[in-house]
Amino acid sequence: MKLSSDGTYTGFIKVHLKLRRPVTVFSVDGKSPGPCSSSDSSDERTSFYLPRDAVKQLHISSSTTVSEVIQGLLKKFMVQDNPRKFALYRLTRRDSQDLFQKLTLSDCPLYLRLLAGPDLDNLSFVLKENETGEVEWHAFSVPELQNFLIILEKEEKERMRQVEQRYAAYREKLLRALGHVKSKPG
Repeated sequence: MKLSSDGTYTGFIKVHLKLRRPVTVFSVDGKSPGPCSSSDSSDERTSFYLPRDAVKQLHISSSTTVSEVIQGLLKKFMVQDNPRKFALYRLTRRDSQDLFQKLTLSDCPLYLRLLAGPDLDNLSFVLKENETGEVEWHAFSVPELQNFLIILEKEEKERMRQVEQRYAAYREKLLRALGHVKSKPG
């Protein structure tokens, strides 16, 4: 790390990429940027999987935030996906277990690296898909949202059909039971 005259410092952090889903990039000259890709020729965008456990070293300052690190990584790989689809995690190891903690967008990774010391076992950074437990609808494109609506409408119609079938079967059983009661003398 290097200390500047204004009190800030610069240095390198390593970020491990552990992405399970494909990313979208603009293809260069119509060529796929990697293996396992599928191209959409209408806008020359390509989806592909980044290599598993790829590591990228970034030169950042002490004032660089997690949000800026994510945007910088996506820019380096020419990823067109919304940065909100990704999150930066701190990885620590205790008793041979990996512990992931999601960093806030305002955290400063270089400061955390300085506090943890140079040992990578004490602290590593990992870029993963943002898994909040809630669906972040604003991170999807309009066509993706329209597809979700179509799927939900189909599911709703199917569910309504099932309820109507159950109701009809139950009604039929009740009518038969009433018919048995009426036909018995007494």
